[in-house]
Amino acid sequence: MARILAVDDSAAMRQMVGITLSGAGHQVEQANDGCQALEIAEKQKFDLVITDVNMPNMDGITLVRELRNRASYKYVPLLVLTTEATTERKQQGKAAGATGWLVKPFNPERLLATVAKVLG
Repeated sequence: MARILAVDDSAAMRQMVGITLSGAGHQVEQANDGCQALEIAEKQKFDLVITDVNMPNMDGITLVRELRNRASYKYVPLLVLTTEATTERKQQGKAAGATGWLVKPFNPERLLATVAKVLG
C-alpha cells in the first residue's frame, strides 16, 4: 500500500485520518504543521500528502507550493483536507498545485475513495 504523510495541527484530526488510512493498509506518517511536514518530506519519499490549510508556522497552501517546487514531489498527489470551502481558497490550492480538495468533517469512505482515485 501507499506511504502517506498526514499534516494537521489538530492531534485528534491527525489521529482520525491516520486510523482511517492505516485501517485500509496504508503506512502513515504525521506532521503537526507545514514546516515539520517539509522536513519529513525531504528525508522520506511519500506516495501522497494530505494537508490541512490553517496551521501555525506554515499553512497548507504554502506547503503544497513548497512541495511542488521539489523535483521528488512534482508528480506526487497532494490533497487538501480542511474546513475551508470557499471557491477562492480552492483556487489558491489549485494554483499552488493541489491535486484535490476535501472538506472537514471528512467521511472516511470518501477519503479512502479519493485516496484510491489519486493513487491510481
